[in-house]
Amino acid sequence: MKHAVIVAHPNPESFNLAMAQTYCRAVEAEGHTAVLRDLYRMDFDPRLQLGELPRPGGFEAAEDVKRERAVIADADVFALVYPLWFNAPPAMLKGYVERVFSMGFGYSPSGLEGNQPLLEGRRLISFSSSGAPNAWMNAEGALAALRNIFDDHFAGVCGLRVVDHVHFGGSHPGIVADRVEACRAEVRAAVTRAFPRA
Repeated sequence: MKHAVIVAHPNPESFNLAMAQTYCRAVEAEGHTAVLRDLYRMDFDPRLQLGELPRPGGFEAAEDVKRERAVIADADVFALVYPLWFNAPPAMLKGYVERVFSMGFGYSPSGLEGNQPLLEGRRLISFSSSGAPNAWMNAEGALAALRNIFDDHFAGVCGLRVVDHVHFGGSHPGIVADRVEACRAEVRAAVTRAFPRA
């Protein structure tokens, strides 16, 4: 099983990148393959271009998007790892989804009935973080909204099955080492739950 692990954080020593690396090691320990897509270190351009928009005159994925699609085309699992800023995924991740998982990869047009998902049978797992504690995020409805507006919609359009979304509240600069290790254990546990050994 191949996992495309997509992480979006500008700091190369971020909590998010540490969790993405932990995820990679955890799935590799299960005998799976992981390919890390570190969007900031890749200098991925999240800006959707006019020529990429479906329109009567035609459209085509940009060359960088074609290259990225080739890398993740055979992934069985898409793992997203990102911080919440203003209770939403960062622009880098949102732009990646909009450009890479757009028409021709995530879905295709099917006439009057809407779009046809192209990634059915694949899975989506997410790991997000915020400075706000989980209790506040749940009380405010922020996590439920995120799952509804982002996870479920993204998965539905592309035909993915959401297997989990783990949120690490209270994650901020200066987080203590014991807390980071506890979060790593949560990532490993999520992998075990979602992808049990045959």
